[in-house]
Amino acid sequence: MTEMHQTMESILLVDDQPANLQLLMHTLKRLGCRLLVAKNGETALAIAKKARPDLILLDIMMPGIDGFEVCRRLKSDADTQKIPVIFLSALDDTGDKVRGLQLGAVDYVAKPFQPEEVIARVNTHLTIHRLSREVQRQRDELEHELQIVSQIQRYLLPDHLPRIDGLKMAVHYETSRYAGGDYYDILELPNGLLAVLMADAEGHSAPATVMMGMTAALFRACSTFLDKPDRMLAYLNENICKMNMESHVTAIYAVYDPRTRNLRIARAGHPLPIRYRLSEKKAAEIPCEGVFLMGFEPYSHVPVTETTLEPGDRLLFYTDGITDRAGETEDLYGTDRLIRQFSAAALNDPADILTAIVDDLKQFAGNRPADDDQAMLAIVVE
Repeated sequence: MTEMHQTMESILLVDDQPANLQLLMHTLKRLGCRLLVAKNGETALAIAKKARPDLILLDIMMPGIDGFEVCRRLKSDADTQKIPVIFLSALDDTGDKVRGLQLGAVDYVAKPFQPEEVIARVNTHLTIHRLSREVQRQRDELEHELQIVSQIQRYLLPDHLPRIDGLKMAVHYETSRYAGGDYYDILELPNGLLAVLMADAEGHSAPATVMMGMTAALFRACSTFLDKPDRMLAYLNENICKMNMESHVTAIYAVYDPRTRNLRIARAGHPLPIRYRLSEKKAAEIPCEGVFLMGFEPYSHVPVTETTLEPGDRLLFYTDGITDRAGETEDLYGTDRLIRQFSAAALNDPADILTAIVDDLKQFAGNRPADDDQAMLAIVVE
């Protein structure tokens, strides 16, 4: 027996005529529900507020406040607005029926009513209300579970960025839902090198979140290839292929030597990193030959691109949730706009640079919500 059947349902009967109340009580007692009674609108509102019945049968013509006003007040109160209301009235004018439905009533039964009709309509709306509560309960449980998943996913991300002499770093991470498929990691290696991994599992649903977690676990478990970008992507891909999951992963893995300012990059289906050259005062993508995204089949060879960074240069790693962000006119934010925004940053503080990009992204999108996860890592060479 489910929880929704364990509690006796209640019905509030509202009518100023004792004979009508008696007839309703006699008719509905076979349903096994708890029957509450009110002889006027004020009493009905007080009982509804306190008892929260599962259904209200409401007469329209009553002294004091009529049924229309009672219904209006019920629907304007957050505590009672979801209680279904069935009007019972001798008024048979179409305009009165329409008014009642516009006020939020779910049904209308004209007096003199037939007991079987009342039973049928009450049963129908009790069932609808019961199922609605059950759906809401399950939705609340799912939301709670998703919040837990989101917290666990956040624990997989670095809790702080390492301090590297000659570098300043900042990160922006945002999921389109509770949890997503974007992942980044930054490690300071024992030999003084800096390793950066950014990955993006396809989609932003549960499979993408699981794939994100598995990618993080594989990366954290590997200590052999941390300074070898090509070997690292080959290792990650080989193990992701073994999972035989529907979700696939793009990734970029870079190793930086602060002593020589040499940067080595391996890329698997991921967006190209963007570099701002202070000497040229402009930004452009770093051309990196790459391999297809991870999860299809093992790589025979992973190319590595090498470049040298100079003081004042900026570097941006990101996921396609940035460039694929759609605006209200369906246009995409795009790589060109991201490059312009990255190049136009007035300061060399990476946190300020990312804030400016995020602000520009939100302005571009307007009221349209993000439909993909977003991650960015900005690095400034001092």
